[in-house]
Amino acid sequence: MSQRKISSRMNGRVQRRYLARRLEILRAAGKHFRTAGFAETGMRDIAAAADLSPANLYNYFQGKHEILFFCQDVTLDRLLAALEKSRRSKASAAEKLRLVVVSHLCCVLDEVEGSAAHLLTTALPPRLQQRLVLKRDRYEEGVRHLIAAGTRTGEFVPCDPALATRAILGALNWSVRWFHPDGTLTATEIAEGFADYLIRGLLAKPDSLPRRSYAGKIRRPLHKLPPGARNLHTTRLSER
Repeated sequence: MSQRKISSRMNGRVQRRYLARRLEILRAAGKHFRTAGFAETGMRDIAAAADLSPANLYNYFQGKHEILFFCQDVTLDRLLAALEKSRRSKASAAEKLRLVVVSHLCCVLDEVEGSAAHLLTTALPPRLQQRLVLKRDRYEEGVRHLIAAGTRTGEFVPCDPALATRAILGALNWSVRWFHPDGTLTATEIAEGFADYLIRGLLAKPDSLPRRSYAGKIRRPLHKLPPGARNLHTTRLSER
């Protein structure tokens, strides 16, 4: 093996370890943001939560705003990836939309950084927020196209795709405000239930969607949120 290939492989391993460490820091920070609040969390708190020295933490992130930006950016990339997978599938419009709904809810409920991203949208400076707007809008537009396509084929009832999209995304994103991981239902069960309820309202033949039964109920009270926390998609949509 040539020296160049060896060097390239070593650099690849270093980059993967670096990214993995950033994701570990991201999850530690996300938990702290959610429990203590973004404003009350300092870099020393994040370093302690990630089992790093403050000096070492700065090798990965220059500040907590950069961590939160990375948190939101990673979450949006995951949502867009699920949307693209759905778009490329040969499934029905309802199944494509189900994939998006379930992937979206699992992302924001199962992943700590996902929930943090949806709760702390106003904490970033405008210049960083603006860099996320294009991805958020692209995601919303993609969901709208899925619904419009189902309407054109007659699988969905005639509707305003933009309004339907906003209703669905608003319901999905609001779930981070009441979900508790110790509740009776898992994030996946809640995601499947949401998909049933939200998609059935669009179907021209509602009985064509198999019904699922969930015996459990969420037993925990609403958890307390950081001051000033707002929702990622509905905040943007309300400005339009």
